[in-house]
Amino acid sequence: MDQTTFKVYPYRWVVLIAFMLVVAINQMLWITFAAITGDAATYFGVSHMSIGLLSMSFMIVYIIVSIPASWVIDTYGMHIGVGIGAAFTGIFGLMRGLAGEDYTLVLIAQIGIAVGQPFILNAITTVAAHWFPVSDRATASGFGSLAMYLGIVLGLALTPFLMLHLGIPSMLLAYGIISVGVALAFIGLAKERPPTPPNAPGQEERSLVFEGLKQTLRKREFVLLLVVFFIGLGVFNAVTTWIEDIVAPRGFSITQAGLTGGLLVVGGIVGALIVPSLSDRARKRVPYLILAVAGAIIGLAGITFSSNYALLLISAFVMGFFLLSAGPLGFQYGAEIANPAPEGTSNGLLLLVGQISGIAFIFAMESFRSPSDGSMTASLIVLIVLLTLGLILTTRFKEPAMLAAEPGL
Repeated sequence: MDQTTFKVYPYRWVVLIAFMLVVAINQMLWITFAAITGDAATYFGVSHMSIGLLSMSFMIVYIIVSIPASWVIDTYGMHIGVGIGAAFTGIFGLMRGLAGEDYTLVLIAQIGIAVGQPFILNAITTVAAHWFPVSDRATASGFGSLAMYLGIVLGLALTPFLMLHLGIPSMLLAYGIISVGVALAFIGLAKERPPTPPNAPGQEERSLVFEGLKQTLRKREFVLLLVVFFIGLGVFNAVTTWIEDIVAPRGFSITQAGLTGGLLVVGGIVGALIVPSLSDRARKRVPYLILAVAGAIIGLAGITFSSNYALLLISAFVMGFFLLSAGPLGFQYGAEIANPAPEGTSNGLLLLVGQISGIAFIFAMESFRSPSDGSMTASLIVLIVLLTLGLILTTRFKEPAMLAAEPGL
């Protein structure tokens, strides 16, 4: 094969970093209220469920916007698609910061930010495919997911601190100003593709989006992967949304809740750096997906039952390391087994089912909390059982053919 027909460019890292910044700020705005649920409810004069709705709005909107966003990304390109998401994030992020004490305006702004989310997150594997060779795509997708986790950990860890020192209005305004700057940086720096493709001829061929959607849903491994993502992302969304209410009945403070949620995502950051890279080197996906789900079960069990703060933090880190490292690896595995479906389509479908389950799990945990002390232990046990089912399903996966066919590996 003529190796001069494709190459990689250093500018791929500029594009990836610009994209990561947009992903991070969008997720930071999503998770803002999770660690300050009680204080935010008091400040706005609404119920805990109303504050939970600020996070759930992202999941609800995602269900509606995901497929159109994937179509835009796959039809008009990553730069336009993510640019739309960045614009929504910046404009409505600033609007949220200017909303003051009005809960309704904050909710409207949150919905606007949520519209931008699928335009951003559905492009993770598209950015990797346009700028990185097949042998590095799980790693590149890992960096995209790493940005998700960085945004979440910053939102969980910084928000309680900033609220105590600045107050809720000033904190929201600071986040809004940052979101505008990040949006402008992406639009100015990101490019759609390098001058020449980063992979061998034929490895970028993809079907049209809706035809690819039909092809994807006919593939057994991808359907099983959808079920695993339904469980895994649902667990993550529910636990991060209710993190304060999960640990508060055991006597942990709002700051401890924020640090617990933050450490969960720190574990995910470390896992997203390590696990996809190991998968790329080994040219294997399935063993690492199995390991990730198994480790997540252990971590969630610790979060469910621990009354010791140190053990709680360790459990959160373990759960994050394994569960969140499965995200980028699963996105790339999905893109590979769904080939020739567009990356945005496979990525969007996986995130879509996770948003649906997130809504269901969040409502279920709220509905079945203990009436005596507000404990969510029973719901968490159900989540452990569901993750165990997900582990069983991952053992049925098969390695993607295109990974073994990559030249030069």
